[in-house]
Amino acid sequence: MSRRMTSGSSGAPTEQRRFRDALGTFATGVTIVSTRCDGLVHGMTANGFMSVSLEPALVVVSIASSARMHDILLRAGRYGVSVLAREQEAVSRHFAGRPNDDGEITLLESQGVPLVAGALTHVVAAVVDAHPAGDHTMFIGEVLDFTHRSGEPLIFHSGAYRRLIASPVDPTRTEEWSGDLHTWRLGPVG
Repeated sequence: MSRRMTSGSSGAPTEQRRFRDALGTFATGVTIVSTRCDGLVHGMTANGFMSVSLEPALVVVSIASSARMHDILLRAGRYGVSVLAREQEAVSRHFAGRPNDDGEITLLESQGVPLVAGALTHVVAAVVDAHPAGDHTMFIGEVLDFTHRSGEPLIFHSGAYRRLIASPVDPTRTEEWSGDLHTWRLGPVG
């Protein structure tokens, strides 16, 4: 079933919730976007993060215009992205507004930008452009520094934290799936 969203106020909150729920079926990693501004460390949990370009190395974070972090990033001009590991759910909750009273969150620093210790990936970027898009702004950043380690990521899907579960692939198994207009036969790759 397809549904077209329209601008306007009639039924908007219900449609926005349904749209958010629909987009929530896209599984994402969980990141902490962080910066230092006016001598203070600021951070927020976000899953609106992606790579934009390899040459030059560019990334983007999408921040709601109503979020405190929005104006802070405009002033700071730099941000860090920490891609959280599976065991860092409490860190995500802390930066999403549910403070972690059970322990401290350890930060490290690169290029003057705070990052979450223990994350799988750290990216530090200088804001090179900011594009308003509806109720968000996309902050495009040129990568100044990054680090990466292996490990399992923290996943967010349909409003809940998830984990990747490895399952063996049987290369001889095939499955059929019938869509609206076509039937596809999925089989071994290669």
